[in-house]
Amino acid sequence: MIVLGVDVGSLTAKAVLMKDGKIEASAVTRASANPRQSAQKVLDLLFEQTNIKPADVVFSVGTGYGRKQIPNVSLTESEIACHGRGAIWANPDVRTVVDIGGQDAKALRMDEAGNVVRYSYNDKCASGTGRFLEVMADALDVGLEDLGALSQKAEKTVRISNQCVVFAETEVITLVNDGAEPADIVRGLHQALAGRVAALAKSVGVEEKVAFTGGVAKNMGVAAALAEALAVELTPLDSLDPQLCGAIGAALLAQEKAKA
Repeated sequence: MIVLGVDVGSLTAKAVLMKDGKIEASAVTRASANPRQSAQKVLDLLFEQTNIKPADVVFSVGTGYGRKQIPNVSLTESEIACHGRGAIWANPDVRTVVDIGGQDAKALRMDEAGNVVRYSYNDKCASGTGRFLEVMADALDVGLEDLGALSQKAEKTVRISNQCVVFAETEVITLVNDGAEPADIVRGLHQALAGRVAALAKSVGVEEKVAFTGGVAKNMGVAAALAEALAVELTPLDSLDPQLCGAIGAALLAQEKAKA
């Protein structure tokens, strides 16, 4: 049985092919302003990796910011359901999932069966999202993917007092002009972001084990800051790419629907 999960977010598009419950292929690409084009691009990249053809897919599920624009999917599902399902598939002991995407952050608590019991969602402000880090990386003239490693070089933490992205960017520029070390600033940025997301997680009731998903989960500095803010040790999802968690969950839901 071959199924497909597609997760089109605001910054990246992800897709996963599963065959008989195992991942056959996956792809990630930068999203454009047009969700339909982003979906088609990631699907083209996905099917280039395998001998599987689109016609071989028996059921497909779309999720994410642009899920309603994904062509030819059988069904669309919420990001909440997909991230929860993907995380607990990777590690059945997970009970809390914190997901930080490009323009939103979410926290969910699950029961032993993998059902979402409670969740909280922030898509109104960019301060606790990947976009926050992207803006700050530009202000520091540092690559977004380099922020995590840079924060590990910090000798102290420079506190960021502003929550608004616009004002925080101005604050960062002022700190640089005042001679603050970029590594120290980045550690402060990570702690500021983690603190906001931790508050979101605490509102649903943090229950161990806690998984961190989404593209921002690849940032080791944010992961360390989040673990500190929640006072827990984050649970690894084996060898799973945390950015693919939503697409994997979508593929798993597609598998359930196909069996039904």
